Amino acid sequence: MPYIGSLDQGTSSTRFMIFDHAGQIVGQYQLEHRQILPFPGWVEHDATEIWQHTQEVIVGALKQANLIGADLKAIGITNQRETTVVWDVTTGLPLANAIVWQDVRTAKFLEGLPEGDKEKLRHRTGLQIAPYFSASKIHWLIANNPSVQHAIAAGSARIGTMDSWLLWNLSGGVNGGVHLTDVTNASRTLLMNLETLDWDAELLLIFGIPRALLPEIRSSSQKYAFTDPAGPLGSAIPIAGILGDQQAAMVGQACFDRGESKTTYGTGNFALLNTGTEIVRSKNGLLTTVLFQLSDQSVHYALEGSVAVTGSAIQWLRDQLGIINDVSEIERLAASVPDNGGVYFVPAFSGLFAPHWRSDARGVIVGLTRASTKAHLARATLEAICYQTRDIIDAMVADSGVPLTQMRVDGGITANELCMQMQADIMGIDITRPLIGETTALGAAYVAGLAVGFWSSTDEIKKLWQQSRQWQPRITAQSRNEGYRQWRKAIERTLNWVE
Repeated sequence: MPYIGSLDQGTSSTRFMIFDHAGQIVGQYQLEHRQILPFPGWVEHDATEIWQHTQEVIVGALKQANLIGADLKAIGITNQRETTVVWDVTTGLPLANAIVWQDVRTAKFLEGLPEGDKEKLRHRTGLQIAPYFSASKIHWLIANNPSVQHAIAAGSARIGTMDSWLLWNLSGGVNGGVHLTDVTNASRTLLMNLETLDWDAELLLIFGIPRALLPEIRSSSQKYAFTDPAGPLGSAIPIAGILGDQQAAMVGQACFDRGESKTTYGTGNFALLNTGTEIVRSKNGLLTTVLFQLSDQSVHYALEGSVAVTGSAIQWLRDQLGIINDVSEIERLAASVPDNGGVYFVPAFSGLFAPHWRSDARGVIVGLTRASTKAHLARATLEAICYQTRDIIDAMVADSGVPLTQMRVDGGITANELCMQMQADIMGIDITRPLIGETTALGAAYVAGLAVGFWSSTDEIKKLWQQSRQWQPRITAQSRNEGYRQWRKAIERTLNWVE
């Protein structure tokens, strides 16, 4: 039987997964890439390294599954959003390191924009004025990199999010690669108009970005191109789906209908609520974004709350502090104490995202006493993940007017049973994990499969969703409210740190 491949290019790693018709994984391979940190607040990736790893993980997954590229009916791409790549189409090489979504080097530039421009950007894109998004990264590359400037003058420069870079390479690169993106990734740039679903000329002018540098915008589910037979798949396979990673997780959780939501726990945390075909503009610090567009059907929108540092806070304990040797150790360490001992940790390493949007904030650990131990800090780190998630879910409920009684979750941290129980306790609702936890890769597979008829409809996909585990609240409302009150105090201590 044929299969669907999914290329999942994330902030920390790149992997290729192969799914059968039941949505079960039949093969996978994954490689981590370097995090390049030239200066405080700067985060970069080597796009050449990521393309090299992409080829390796495709070959590795096919080998593990004992398949060849021709066994795949199509492949989908899902990617870390906002991360920006600029390359030269004559050489096929990046002109600079990719600037990652976490990077805050453009904060001062954005603060200096006229208020009229800021309001125009918010209304037309549904986004906040923050260095998180691609537009100011593109502006920075054009303004500060002579190689980029020369390539633009020569007409050979191309810029896009990571999906565009990978699609261009997979479809032939210098030998005819296509320069496209989908509506979900385009909606994360601060350059796409939510109503027209196209690049907005006035917004491009604000950032000084020539339209010719940018990819054409397409739906999330259609045949964009075929893979180069000389590439890692060894065959001409349709590339038929593209979704930003958080939108892909929504599709992987089968959240196709208005009112459905999920939270993905990864390097950062991302909660989305499907608002159907309606553009709901947030009054509580959330983002309005494109959720998906299947072929020529109407686009679906979502409210989104983004937290910059959740899983990466655990990596910080491992890599910078040496408190743990492996991320899997945090659950045992945190469980060795009954509570946080009064310690609260706000990992605002690059400012605070939703619903605060404060680039002047920096991380704090508060409530320390002589009795505080690394176990208390480990527990406070897990609680920080849960409290930040509550912040954005509370904002989502306020915007939508629909109280949540349960939340679907996915991502690496959901394997941490203690953290998920904390999440249920802190939010006071049921937390549900699906049987297939790799929802981001699965979502990209679904949209690719829909484009080529591998799955007949979203109704067929909904029937594949199954529950793996559910957590229910165990603490009292009084304990929940007191813990949250202390968390809000800790948030206040992070503000106004960067002058």
